Amino acid sequence: MSDRAITPADEAAILAEALPYIKRFHGKTIVVKYGGNAMTDENLKQCFARDVVLLKLVGMNVVVVHGGGPQIENLLKRVGKKGRFVQGMRVTDGETMEIVEMVLGGQVNKDVVNLINQAGGKAVGLTGKDGSFIRAKKLLLANQDNSEDLIDVGQVGDIMQIDPSLIGHLESGGFIPVVAPIGVGKNGETYNINADVVAGKIAEILKAEKLVLLTNTPGVLDDTGTLITGMTPKQIDDMVTNGSLSGGMLPKISSALDAARNGVKSVHIIDGRVEHALLLEILTDHGVGTMIKSH
Repeated sequence: MSDRAITPADEAAILAEALPYIKRFHGKTIVVKYGGNAMTDENLKQCFARDVVLLKLVGMNVVVVHGGGPQIENLLKRVGKKGRFVQGMRVTDGETMEIVEMVLGGQVNKDVVNLINQAGGKAVGLTGKDGSFIRAKKLLLANQDNSEDLIDVGQVGDIMQIDPSLIGHLESGGFIPVVAPIGVGKNGETYNINADVVAGKIAEILKAEKLVLLTNTPGVLDDTGTLITGMTPKQIDDMVTNGSLSGGMLPKISSALDAARNGVKSVHIIDGRVEHALLLEILTDHGVGTMIKSH
């Protein structure tokens, strides 16, 4: 909070500003990818949980999909393994998969559920194995230097199908689903799936009003480091081609783009280091990131 005292009149004006947004998004689905500093800084964690509960209480259906990269890295280090990434995707052998599932499906998922419940919500944790609601197959990445050449990154999943009925049941009961990005193969194999990709696909399947991706940057930056507040697919393609979008931002951008092209009204990549970033983006005139339009 700033040092400037907020008067009761200021507070009333802020609430009044939120009214048209509450009305517009009442009954709509908002899918939020939760990650980065918002997930590790105590104050930001509390802000996030309160934002989610408030959005739910004013009538929006919030679905949270979380990552857990830093927590996975910590446990891998403790067992003497080094994490490796290709095109923003974690290379996942059998041992790494066990750790990923333990961290995402156990520790992190329950932490997020607990956080939201402590803030007054009713959150329930899921992985894609619950009700087999995220069906996946092995993902093979195309080599950027030779598209004929496919790269095997281990037990990393490509989403085949998402069954929205489990989330629908939870929402109708007033619960907030909290999803760990783990999928299940047709023979029961476990797959690690990029959380941005899961959030994007869930948003598509649920025909969400908004997909919001929390990041550790102000949003998408151009090559001078300036925030781009609105983007089109053409601009994104150009930035990928010239190399100004790379690494961990690639899965984020491609999920955002797919969601925008497949019926999600708007996609926002926002700065999770800002207190109450979710409320600022959804309930005020002041966005805090990049909005991706479908064309």
